[in-house]
Amino acid sequence: MLSPPPSVRLHVATQPIDGRKGVDSLMVIVRDVFGHDPFEGHLFVFFSKRCDRVRIVYWDRDGFAMWTKRLERGRYKATFAEDGRLTASSIEAAELGLILHGLDLRGARRRPRWQPRSTRPAAALSTSSG
Repeated sequence: MLSPPPSVRLHVATQPIDGRKGVDSLMVIVRDVFGHDPFEGHLFVFFSKRCDRVRIVYWDRDGFAMWTKRLERGRYKATFAEDGRLTASSIEAAELGLILHGLDLRGARRRPRWQPRSTRPAAALSTSSG
């Protein structure tokens, strides 16, 4: 299971890509199509057209790194945009982990989570209590 630090974001291509593309070609897509800086250290996820291969590319301090997994049997159940446009959407590491383990998330629902009611700065809270 992937567990990057919270500062690292995961961006997934909304359309499949040619599974033969290398790290240089994928980083051109990251820069020119997605509009992201490839040197930020975020993870960029690409699924092949047959959905039997996934590539994750990122900048690793002194060079680009690429992680590839090719399934010998079966297909990933990646969700692609219906409009046919190639962009990037954000995904959580847990979601990517489930996809890589073979789960189809299309019917999954996210349960509501607790969020704090107030986002006022601490200084404002201390002056209002006195």
